[in-house]
Amino acid sequence: MKVNIKAALLSALVLPGLGQLYKGSKVKGGVMILLVNVFLLGALFLAMQGMGKIMLSAKFSGISGVEKVLETMRNDTPAARWLLAAFFGLWLYGVVDALLNDGSCKR
Repeated sequence: MKVNIKAALLSALVLPGLGQLYKGSKVKGGVMILLVNVFLLGALFLAMQGMGKIMLSAKFSGISGVEKVLETMRNDTPAARWLLAAFFGLWLYGVVDALLNDGSCKR
């Protein structure tokens, strides 16, 4: 199996940035892994912070207020959405970079 395909699979299926490390781009891979962790942990923190309002909304509205709970979830977590979008953008960049970059610039 070609090195580029293995690197792309590592970045796509295991962890973005791992394919860059596999190809020898240590700095790029390390920065990507660090950013992935920051984006995911930040989104998780913001989502968990917003869960308090969602749970209170569910508790006081009961089963019939499912629409209200979903509306609260949509309105109270826009920053988490941006962080998750940044994660998926970085994931896509990692896969494409691992697949197309020849790895000649090993930094």
